[in-house]
Amino acid sequence: MPHREISERYFKEAVEVIPGGVNSPVRACRAVGCDPIFVERGQGCYIEDVDGNAYIDYVCSWGPMILGHSHPDINSAIAGALDSGTSFGIPTWREVELARRICECVPSVELVRLVNSGTEATMSAIRLARGFTGRKKIVKFDGCYHGHADSFLVKAGSGVATLGIPGSPGIPEEIVANTISVPFNDLDVLKKIVESQGEEIAAVIMEPVPANMGVILPVDGYLEGVRKLTSDHGIVLIFDEVITGFRLALGGAQEFFGVMPDLTTMGKIIGGGLPVGAYGGRRDIMEQIAPAGPVYQAGTLSGNPLATAAGLAALEALSRPGTYENLEAKGEALARGYREIAERSGVKCTVQNIGSMLTGFFGQAGLVRNFDQALKSDTDMYGRFFRGMLAEGVYVAPSQFEAAMVSTAHSWDDIDDTLKVAESVFKTLA
Repeated sequence: MPHREISERYFKEAVEVIPGGVNSPVRACRAVGCDPIFVERGQGCYIEDVDGNAYIDYVCSWGPMILGHSHPDINSAIAGALDSGTSFGIPTWREVELARRICECVPSVELVRLVNSGTEATMSAIRLARGFTGRKKIVKFDGCYHGHADSFLVKAGSGVATLGIPGSPGIPEEIVANTISVPFNDLDVLKKIVESQGEEIAAVIMEPVPANMGVILPVDGYLEGVRKLTSDHGIVLIFDEVITGFRLALGGAQEFFGVMPDLTTMGKIIGGGLPVGAYGGRRDIMEQIAPAGPVYQAGTLSGNPLATAAGLAALEALSRPGTYENLEAKGEALARGYREIAERSGVKCTVQNIGSMLTGFFGQAGLVRNFDQALKSDTDMYGRFFRGMLAEGVYVAPSQFEAAMVSTAHSWDDIDDTLKVAESVFKTLA
């Protein structure tokens, strides 16, 4: 068992000055029965903690490190931008370049606004949809997480599910009253809601591939059905591609599935891992944003010069031929390996994957299609899996309800080494 004395000391000090000792709840590792490690550095697909222990990293900063840690092109771009200053609150040319590149890559995006996080992007997109339609209500899906804005913490996934929190105190009832949450992959339920309340619904927001309750694949025709329903009733369809954007394909899930939303939200992957987000979409909707239109949204750090420099370098690297084929092949090999190991060891575990994302739902024997089914997973068994992998130098998400991510920095040897560790750990779970 690796020594973690320094991490343990840091965490004891952290709880004295930070609520729960962490600045984002899932990091606390409570759901997997241990205290967090403190990271010192990252290189490629490896992270090293403050005690000198190295781990193959499958969290990848919750997705954006798709090129691995300390990528030389991104580091060089940041260093070059740093010489010119860190923030101006005044337009810079890189903002225009990054916006143009996003519009070129993401099929449905005609105009884009840069912001500072995925939460800010989704919050702004909802405000825009309400301003554009003149309606109040939004529809989300059980288990989908769109950040911590008030409207979204109704049956949310990610840390809310991980910690077993049903919602969140501090949200006024009148805000919750305008949020409708429905099961994912059930078109009939959505149809009934839309047909009965469509004239009041401003937007339907969805992760086209939910990854905040574990990776849930849309059933055949589901995304197309949602698109038709929203179009027929004048409802703005928002794809939250904070995770799937630039990960499933250069054009995100909408390119992967060929279904075009009206608005798209994006996250840190467009900034090479730095704090950045964006929302964009149809020109007629986006032109309602101030100063072009009356819907107000602003941010001093939006279009930050370091983030835009890193983002341009990241998108350039992702545009290289073969990138996504390589990512998908390694993601599939990892998922297939987990399935075979689970079968050999007699451990019930449904492994679901798409592109370079995957989740093993422990204690499950069949396909997991929605949040209620995901919640039936054996979280105690997942905690044992997490601790076993960590002890052998593999870092996976400290939550059953998250996705594992493969980066371009993961080699085939890294995949093989991970599966050898998993083989050993699964034997302890049987």
